[in-house]
Amino acid sequence: MKRLVVTAVVALVLPSSALAACPELRSLEGELMCPTCGTTLELSNAPAANQIRRFVCERAAAGDSKGEIKDKLVADFGPGVLASPPKEGFDLLAWLLPVLGVVLGAATIAVLVVRWSRRGESEPGPDEPSSNGRAELDPALEKRLEEELARFE
Repeated sequence: MKRLVVTAVVALVLPSSALAACPELRSLEGELMCPTCGTTLELSNAPAANQIRRFVCERAAAGDSKGEIKDKLVADFGPGVLASPPKEGFDLLAWLLPVLGVVLGAATIAVLVVRWSRRGESEPGPDEPSSNGRAELDPALEKRLEEELARFE
């Protein structure tokens, strides 16, 4: 029981003490994911996240750059350890498709707005009133209508 309490205290204290001693960890915590819980390192207290934190501090103390540390973690855990996909190869689509979607959506809206605004300027259709407020009728139909109305007078 005592060993369990000591382990829990060390697990809780380790991340904060590691942050104080390792500034590289602070900059990488938001860019790396915990492989067990799927959250960024800054939000995770899982043993795997603590292991990655220790690894980052060890490699930073050894003189590795941020990119080298990420490359080694990707080699160990796979690309899922990165919070955002790399901007190269097939993963570039994850960056380009949202931008392309927004541009295409804006272009579609612009085209529709232009069409709708010009629709009001077009000639009146057969069921729409003309400029004098009356619908234009076929002359034969108009003559017949006049005859029918004359019968009721």
